[in-house]
Amino acid sequence: MRPRIELGEVTVHNIRQLKRLNTVVFPVSYNDKFYKDVLQAGELARLAYYNDVVVGGVCCRIDTTEGQRRLYIMTLGCLAPYRRCGIGTVMLKHVLNYVEKDGNFDALYLHVQINNDSAIAFYQKFGFNIVETKTSYYKRIEPADAHVLQKNLVKGGSKGSKAVVG
Repeated sequence: MRPRIELGEVTVHNIRQLKRLNTVVFPVSYNDKFYKDVLQAGELARLAYYNDVVVGGVCCRIDTTEGQRRLYIMTLGCLAPYRRCGIGTVMLKHVLNYVEKDGNFDALYLHVQINNDSAIAFYQKFGFNIVETKTSYYKRIEPADAHVLQKNLVKGGSKGSKAVVG
């Protein structure tokens, strides 16, 4: 039997699972405001289940700076034993489908620690490119520098909606 990979919403009843997951997966810690905002994020925050066990999560927010409407992927991560099982792909495709359905985003972007080669390769597979490197982006972790990876979206379709490129 093939494993089941499903996404579920983040609620007050399971937010502690997301907190625990993020503590294990990411080298940085997130404050209470982050989790409060995640509870309001709707489709932009999802837990990933592998055969009914929480093994990953994705949290995004809409960013309207510099005259652009972009989707910022705050976190997208999976427990180490479950990597390379397609879970990250399911989470990222959920986000890509969201922006495609919405049709009004200029780009998606995220920060990745400069030495995280597997994450960089993962996002590049989906058409993200390194557009900038921010020095001393992270506090209290080494290396402190982060690449900004971005996937630009282009206008397409009959109503001038934007489509995912790549």
